[in-house]
Amino acid sequence: MSIDSMAAPAVAPLAARARRIPSGWGPWLAFALILAFLLAFLIVPVGMVVYTAFVNEGGGLTLGHFGNFFGQTVFRESFFNSLGVSLASVFFASLIAVPLAYLTVRFEFRGALLIQTLGVLPLIMPPFVGAVALQLIFGRSGSVNLLLDDWFGFTVPIMEGLTGVIFVESIHYFPFILLNLVAAMRNIDGAMEESALNLGSRGFRLFRRVIFPLAMPGYLAGAALVFVKVFDDLGTPLVMGVTNMLAPQAYLRITSVGLDDPLGYVISVIMIAFSIVALWLAARVMKGKDYATLQKGGSALQKRRLSAWEALLAYGWIALVLLVVLAPHIGILLMSFSKVWSFSVLPDSYTLEHYATVFTDSGYMIGNTLLYCLMAAGIDVVIGTAIAYLILRTRLPARQWLDYLASVALAIPGLVLAIGYLRLFKGVNLPFTDTPIVTTWVLIMLAYAVRRLPYALRSCMAALQQVHISLEEAAQSLGAGRTSVIRRVMVPLMAGGILAGFVTSFITAAVELSATIMLASAQSQAPMSYGIYLYMQSISGRGPGAALGVLAVVVVGLGTYFSHRFVERSRATVQSTSE
Repeated sequence: MSIDSMAAPAVAPLAARARRIPSGWGPWLAFALILAFLLAFLIVPVGMVVYTAFVNEGGGLTLGHFGNFFGQTVFRESFFNSLGVSLASVFFASLIAVPLAYLTVRFEFRGALLIQTLGVLPLIMPPFVGAVALQLIFGRSGSVNLLLDDWFGFTVPIMEGLTGVIFVESIHYFPFILLNLVAAMRNIDGAMEESALNLGSRGFRLFRRVIFPLAMPGYLAGAALVFVKVFDDLGTPLVMGVTNMLAPQAYLRITSVGLDDPLGYVISVIMIAFSIVALWLAARVMKGKDYATLQKGGSALQKRRLSAWEALLAYGWIALVLLVVLAPHIGILLMSFSKVWSFSVLPDSYTLEHYATVFTDSGYMIGNTLLYCLMAAGIDVVIGTAIAYLILRTRLPARQWLDYLASVALAIPGLVLAIGYLRLFKGVNLPFTDTPIVTTWVLIMLAYAVRRLPYALRSCMAALQQVHISLEEAAQSLGAGRTSVIRRVMVPLMAGGILAGFVTSFITAAVELSATIMLASAQSQAPMSYGIYLYMQSISGRGPGAALGVLAVVVVGLGTYFSHRFVERSRATVQSTSE
């Protein structure tokens, strides 16, 4: 998934696609309902968070809360820590992703596709889950340091404090840079490389002066996304006991001081601002992504063979990288089967009790996850399909604003959205009941739906763009009504994209923690992500937590696999239809 498909609305030329509004009130009703949903569950809650940060006790506008924030040492330290950790994570993620992308695209050697696939695996595991496993492997008393102390007499404190957060975040989020950079390098016109070679540019100079600058839009797009993910992350610092960062401070202020504490809202505004700026910069950069290909239909970069010593170095380095980036998966798997794993290189004994505990004591968490995520994904594809139809098939005034409003969710951290929900819906009951809505799971599900809507929308938009308008016109000429055309023609042809959006929304919601940790008012409402977090708070619970984490990874992995299958089938269906 590339940043250009997520960072900004990308709408096909409307003049060629759109038709006049069909007679009737259907499009207007759909527009009104979608707008009401976005206002109620995205714009207004976030707006209340922003408003509260700038309002004093008397109701007047003020900047005093921001002055108070930067006037306190702990908050200044948290701000610079979050900024520093995010920038450092981008740097170290780049050290992993850039050579990996260059080697697999530029050179011929076996296993390039497998290496790229394995390099993306960290994305299917939440970083807060991998953090616990990495502590057992790279921590002060972890496997690696035990071996280093035994063999060489020294240890490497890589998992301590902010350094540990940077290490975890870099490993888990570097695939964003890898995916975008590989795509950008593949789009470089081979004639540019040939010209550089003829002028005497070779080796690292060729990469530094030609290839990497031409691939810069893809790199910066991935780097911006890594920055946003790290800057907004709550679960990883909390699991690692690091609280002097912005997201943990916002969580602690709201949960300890209360919803009326203005500093929690100030932190939220700062997080929103940095997310918006980062994604805006990514969108601006990606507007120039086509400049790298100067000749339409030109050749791609020519792959060359590695010499014997180059192949040895390349394979050795790749093996080391993959071993490190796959360490969280290996660690969490071992932990899920370990009976005792403390001050030892490998677990002392193994058991299946942790999985039994999960299914007997925490089976409801799996059920909650399926319920929340299935409902959220269903809402996303329905709204995504409706927005795509309104934009591409009607001339409804201001229809494109639905796309803009839905895409705002990309810049809103889950923690901030949850704070907005708690403030907006405080004292509001479920319709026809006396049950406060903030004590139910409804807000959890809605938060999942809102935050994942942009992903489903992009899939639905792309699917509808591939359905030619002539197919709908042919159905209408045969007497089919608008509803029948949508149900029997458009939706079946969009099925692959709709399913891909559904699965993408589902698997990303399944590992959401930031919003969940704020909105889960009772343990009985806990999904798998929150259950893992609760288990990981104690040493005795880490085994069941790891088992639950393995199950979460399996769910996400299967979802990712089926998503790719759905996309490929969709492309094949569209291609056969066009032929």
